[in-house]
Amino acid sequence: MEFDIAVLPGDGIGPEVITQAVKVLQVVGEKFGHKFHFHAGLVGGSAIDKQGMALSEETLKMCKQCDAVLFGAVGGPKWDNLQAKVHPEDGLLALRKELGLFANLRPVKVFPMLVNSTTLKPEVIEDVDLVIVRELTGGLYFGQPKKRWQTPEGRQAVDTLFYSEGEIERILRVGFELARSRSKKLISVDKANILESSRLWRQIA
Repeated sequence: MEFDIAVLPGDGIGPEVITQAVKVLQVVGEKFGHKFHFHAGLVGGSAIDKQGMALSEETLKMCKQCDAVLFGAVGGPKWDNLQAKVHPEDGLLALRKELGLFANLRPVKVFPMLVNSTTLKPEVIEDVDLVIVRELTGGLYFGQPKKRWQTPEGRQAVDTLFYSEGEIERILRVGFELARSRSKKLISVDKANILESSRLWRQIA
């Protein structure tokens, strides 16, 4: 089989990690008879430096036309300017929104040979095997209004924590389907004693 892969190294450790990831995919292709076509693009701080934006329309179009996106990392001290109009992370958020990447799966598994390589007690972490399912395209990152402004009393800012029923249902479905294939246990973490959005989450869950 042949696949088109968009390669976005980004910033910081991103290029180093992605270089090795591409090598791994090439070996996988040779071993299992696949052919990967890699298409490079800029994102994050490197894109800001060369293109004036964290994610160009050309790069976004390329990602949409590919079968998968191999993404490194964005951001770094060089671009840590709170007054900047464009931030490296804007590129990552745009990719999530435009590609519909609403579910982030974060596996947590402790390998036996690494049990003693942590400050946690071995009996606490051994045999740990769980997956954190995080919603990516709703909530504070994307809710509107989101702004800062000056008032006679001083500076003010607002971020909006917004979720629709559909956004909650689809991420819950990912969690439930994943749980069915694993331990059949699912825990929804919220702040329903304070937040209306969490109360909605709990009602739907």
